[in-house]
Amino acid sequence: MKFTEIGNGQVEGFAVIKQCEVKAAKNGTSFLDLLLSDKDGEIFAKIWDYSPSQSAPLSADMLVKVRGKLQKYRDNDQLIIDRIRAATNEDGVSLDDYVKSADYKGEDMLESIIKIVSEFHDEDLKNLVVYLLEKNREKLVCFPAAFKLHHAIRGGLMMHTLSIVRLCEGVCRVYPFVNRELLIAGAVLHDIAKTTEFQISGTGLASGYTVEGNLIGHLVKGAMMIASAAEELGTDKEKSLLLQHMVISHHGEPEFGAAVRPLFLEAELLSQLDMMDATVYEIMDATGSVKKGEFTNRLWALDDRKFYKNSDSSLEVNLI
Repeated sequence: MKFTEIGNGQVEGFAVIKQCEVKAAKNGTSFLDLLLSDKDGEIFAKIWDYSPSQSAPLSADMLVKVRGKLQKYRDNDQLIIDRIRAATNEDGVSLDDYVKSADYKGEDMLESIIKIVSEFHDEDLKNLVVYLLEKNREKLVCFPAAFKLHHAIRGGLMMHTLSIVRLCEGVCRVYPFVNRELLIAGAVLHDIAKTTEFQISGTGLASGYTVEGNLIGHLVKGAMMIASAAEELGTDKEKSLLLQHMVISHHGEPEFGAAVRPLFLEAELLSQLDMMDATVYEIMDATGSVKKGEFTNRLWALDDRKFYKNSDSSLEVNLI
């Protein structure tokens, strides 16, 4: 988070409210629990002894100016807010300046994927994948890939997908015996049902999960989408089953949400590459908010580890 130090241990700056909830403290008073974000990261924040009558209403998606003190809570930074208000025109700031987005346009990333798939020799895989991409184009070009973790940014879904496709191409150059087109097809479709899983806020970020997302989830729903499209297109049954298996197994282990573990080579490779891309993004995103020679906050999704920033490298991905 980019805050300016103003003295007496205080900082101030602008941020977008991602989450905002009134909670009860142990002493019986109320406090406001917030998650703030900008293009550099996120931070949890608190307003103690909170009363809605004390300030203008606050809600998710608002761009606000805050002032407060940074402190550590369970080894992570937390902002204790003294003052907060909605940003105004006089501030000269825009919501777009504080919402994290992919480095490439969603349309450009989608077109790169379609170009790769359009050159497939396997007509079944080509037709099925392009059909599903075109059918879900409007959401695919702008959706994030996650609610809170990796690629939880505008256009993050296409960024994550294209990143894995590029990794697949590299793997297949090293291991030419891998079924390249099947692997890439699985990579393109592995998260396609996230377009049904998330509720999207006015910022273009995920604000929660849909009923379908909670009850079914993107792995099973993705397999359902493939099965339905394959039946409509007359796709070879085994190819449809292989793709469905790749989607429902790409989280690797049941404890991480996989319906089954990967049971053939391309499915295992997809699972590993998916984890690799997510891990690289989370580490680089976290180290981007600290200086060289410092450690990040603990990353609970990566075994609660703190990561050391050993270089000045930034999160720049070469996709196109």
